[in-house]
Formats: sequence, C-alpha cells, structure tokens
Amino acid sequence: MKIGILALQGSFAEHAEILQTIGADFSFVRCREDVQGLTHLIIPGGESSTLTKLLKDSGMWEEILKQVQDDTLQILGTCAGAILLEKLGMDLYCDRNGYGAQQESFLADLQSEKFPNLKGVFIRAPKFSRVGKKGINLATLQKEPVMVEQGNFLALAFHPELVGETRIHEYFLKK
Repeated sequence: MKIGILALQGSFAEHAEILQTIGADFSFVRCREDVQGLTHLIIPGGESSTLTKLLKDSGMWEEILKQVQDDTLQILGTCAGAILLEKLGMDLYCDRNGYGAQQESFLADLQSEKFPNLKGVFIRAPKFSRVGKKGINLATLQKEPVMVEQGNFLALAFHPELVGETRIHEYFLKK
C-alpha cells in the first residue's frame, strides 16, 4: 500500500495528523512523480477551482485520471476533494457551497450506521444534490447524503480530520 495526501493547499496537514495517529505511512503529493504508484490518495478540502488548476498545470490531473481509469487508485475526497471526485468521474453532483458561505460553517452530528456518533465540520461544504445509482450513502445530515462511496471513490461533504475522527480514514485504507 502506498498512501499519498495531495499537499498543494487546504487541510492536508490535518489529514496527515490522522494518518499518523492510526500509524499509516504516507507521503505528501506535490508533483506528477509523487502520484505514480500510489494505491490510495487523499484529496483534502481547500478551494476546488484552485486545486483543479494546480493539478492540471502540474500534469498530476492526467496521472490521477489514468490511474482512476486503470482502476488502480482509491481516492478519498473531503469537501473540495469531493467536488474533484465528481470531475474525475464519480457519479455524483455537487452544489458548491451548498451548505453556506464561510461564515456559516458549522459542526454537526451525522447519522451513520457504519460510523455511529459521527461528527463533521462543514466549511463552504458542497451539497450532494444527486447521487448515482452505484453510490452508497454512508452518512447523512438531516436525511441528505454527506458521505458517499462508489467503487474506488469515497466522497465526503464534511471534514472528519478537523475533529480528530479516525474511523473514516481506517475504512478508506482497507479498500
């Protein structure tokens, strides 16, 4: 297993803290060469347009897309990372900032059979307005999906890493 955290901007340091807590070896991904050979990639929250531009300008987008198409890469995307999963082919429609602007950020208790007592931080979070037929809802907020799994993709509208939640990362690494 070779785990990478996209470290161009956003909450990559907090994801690193979670992986350190659970004893997982990882590397920061900052260039195209860093993507090659990964089995697992975490795309953190941040600003989705900026992340997309940086990935495309660096050539990482094409490398990630190739590995997605070859079915060799598991990807966890939180917040802006979930928006990128949609762009990478996940059958999911994200309404950017669907849960409000920056000043409307909030912490919420989520409903999940798989992850009881789950909390999530929502910061300019996308709302999943449509989930494809192959998508599996793993957590909801007021009956709306906020964590969806589809094949190699795991999309979260929220930030578990900001509350020290480790179970989602552990689940992702078992994929």
